[in-house]
Amino acid sequence: MNPEVETQEEPIAEQIDSMLDSQKRILVELRKIIVGQDEVIEEVLTAIYVGGHSLITGLPGLAKTLLVRTIAKTLGLSFKRIQFTPDLMPADITGTEIIEEDRSTGKRHLEFIPGPIFSNLVLADEINRTPPKTQAALLEAMQEKRVTVAGKTYTLKPPFFVLATQNPIELEGTYPLPEAQLDRFMLNIVIDYLGEQEEIDVVNRTTGKPPEAIEKVVSGDEILSYQELIRKIPASEDVTRYAVRLARASRPGSPEAPDFINEWLNYGASLRASQYLILGGKVRALMHGRYNVACEDIRALAKPVLRHRILTNFHADSENVKVDEIIGRLIETVPEPGSELK
Repeated sequence: MNPEVETQEEPIAEQIDSMLDSQKRILVELRKIIVGQDEVIEEVLTAIYVGGHSLITGLPGLAKTLLVRTIAKTLGLSFKRIQFTPDLMPADITGTEIIEEDRSTGKRHLEFIPGPIFSNLVLADEINRTPPKTQAALLEAMQEKRVTVAGKTYTLKPPFFVLATQNPIELEGTYPLPEAQLDRFMLNIVIDYLGEQEEIDVVNRTTGKPPEAIEKVVSGDEILSYQELIRKIPASEDVTRYAVRLARASRPGSPEAPDFINEWLNYGASLRASQYLILGGKVRALMHGRYNVACEDIRALAKPVLRHRILTNFHADSENVKVDEIIGRLIETVPEPGSELK
């Protein structure tokens, strides 16, 4: 073996072991509070290891907020919760300038008071309960990791994540998120009801003695190092091509789009979908004990990556065709590279 290659590979192997060990310890801590929802937890951790934002969709009372709070405690990051309401203003998120007086000189000056967005992990609770103007206050922060107030730009300290919860848009008093903002979220994670035994476990835990205290498992610097590590994991040309084909096939009017896509969708996934399929696939491969991305990783992440990036039209709505059904059919339709020759 080439000594230089061995020297370069050893630190990466150690980082992978450290990441996988931290993942196990995070799960141990989460299990003190959270029952079930294995897929949901894996998807949230996937976004965190990539450095992306997550949208968690589900009916009220399914422990969306509790899950995010528990993850924040486990990661040991600064944490702020913003309760989105119809009267919330952009300044309530980003911060504002106030007039301060210097008692020694009597002079007045403007001082910036940071808003709750200046945290490592921000819980945007019920984000679709507030009008689009206020929702848009998150756009610059989510994409550029900075905010601009009164013409001045302030950089957010890394790591920075927005974990937003939302109620299904069919519920009263909700405002659909703008497409441009939805695309900033890496994943749209759907949380559903627990099974009967899991629900019994929740009732027993919450009506008995207080749960164990959550312990901090990793630091912000460690999370940043894991994000750098993820980008070093290889993805073959075939796997990348498969991810790109899935995204391109979701776009109505494109040569790759199947007939049902042209019939049921107004528009399809952006370039970000292809990028997040690969980045998320790298995390999932490591979580499942592999050091290279496979097409099965892409398929497993297709729904959370695509479901908020494609828009159904009147024909799909009239036929009661759901987004997840369309993505499932897309997965069945788009072949893996090379399989066409078999």
